[in-house]
Amino acid sequence: MKLSDLQNTRWTLNHPNLGTGPVSTQAYSSPEYFELIRDKVFKKTWICTGKRIDEIPNPGDYFLEETEITGTSVIIIRGLDNKIRGFHNTCLHRGTQLVFESYGNVKGKLTCIYHGWAYGLNGKNMVITEREMFFDLETMEKDLIPVSVDTWSGIIFMNLDPSPKETLLQHIGPEVDDLFGAYPFETTSVQVSYRADLDCSWPVLRDSQIDGYHLKYLHKRSAPNFMESEESPNRHAYDFKLLGKHGFGSFYGNRAKIGADLSKVAPVASLASKVGQTLASDTARRVELSQWAKGVNPTRSTDWFFDILYIFPNAHFIFLGYQQYIIHKMMPAKVVDKSSWNARYFAPPMPEGGLVDRWAAEYMKYSLRDLWREDGNTTMGAQRSINSGVFKKMYLQDQEILIRHAEKVLEEAVRF
Repeated sequence: MKLSDLQNTRWTLNHPNLGTGPVSTQAYSSPEYFELIRDKVFKKTWICTGKRIDEIPNPGDYFLEETEITGTSVIIIRGLDNKIRGFHNTCLHRGTQLVFESYGNVKGKLTCIYHGWAYGLNGKNMVITEREMFFDLETMEKDLIPVSVDTWSGIIFMNLDPSPKETLLQHIGPEVDDLFGAYPFETTSVQVSYRADLDCSWPVLRDSQIDGYHLKYLHKRSAPNFMESEESPNRHAYDFKLLGKHGFGSFYGNRAKIGADLSKVAPVASLASKVGQTLASDTARRVELSQWAKGVNPTRSTDWFFDILYIFPNAHFIFLGYQQYIIHKMMPAKVVDKSSWNARYFAPPMPEGGLVDRWAAEYMKYSLRDLWREDGNTTMGAQRSINSGVFKKMYLQDQEILIRHAEKVLEEAVRF
């Protein structure tokens, strides 16, 4: 497929409920709206942790999910029965935190350092020290407070509601599962993880990764000419799909320019793209396209750069190839104009002794770091403009439909 084949396609016009007018920035600055987001979304919706089941492979392995907007600390832990569960990181005696490390392992039980109360990996109370001195033990709430945990394609999600109104698979939806459930997530492991606390609202941060429009301009240094089309200079997207609460976009890559001989002007980048998987690698030709998950690069174009899958509310999957992807976990902080961003790059594990592969992978890490810094630098200036009251509405072009849709979904979630 060529971009010129799209002719006069306008995706937004296929969804009249989205409208084409300016979009309000109320969600980006209003403290009252922020409280609705906290109560109606982040306390009630499935949240992607951005972590995979292989990151806690053994019984007793755990990681902590600290959620600033809700003020919660959650232990995600693998039990003796190999089931992954979630519990508030709170001893039921005096509320003391049970574990403190971001990742760790406990041997068969969680023990409070304060008074020695202990809990099994299934959350059941095992030990109350000096129990004969307590009153009404039979009526005391002694077990850990549960949090709903489930997985999709090996990726761990949690819901602070212990009895959520929908299952994770219902939240993901049949279309997303059909299109992307067959992606070989299980053949990958995390290669790099960056985290940043930003002076911008969560919607500003969210929007930074659900459009491809900016890449042609903001990333001229880190991805020069990668998305420029001479025959269709105003286009950069092959396809958009609105998938219930979620959204998808597939984006053009000028393989003639990406694959040009850079050995003289950028010799390190040129070599790394040939021996490993980098942003400049021709991933669409490395594995036969018929083998790809049907949702990724749906037009099966060889002039393809990447796809975006936004899972409401906080996860952005960036597909870079057959076994190469990024998960952006984006979360609100305690106040409306603060947020946190965890960007994690996944690829197949490095082979033993594969020094060339490891060198190329290291180059990819630093390339991504530079790219993400460029993204992050724009968000804080945008928030200052919003906070000043000068900037009150956004004018979005057709290829920014995912932003328009994300705002519509958020509005429906907090108002109903």
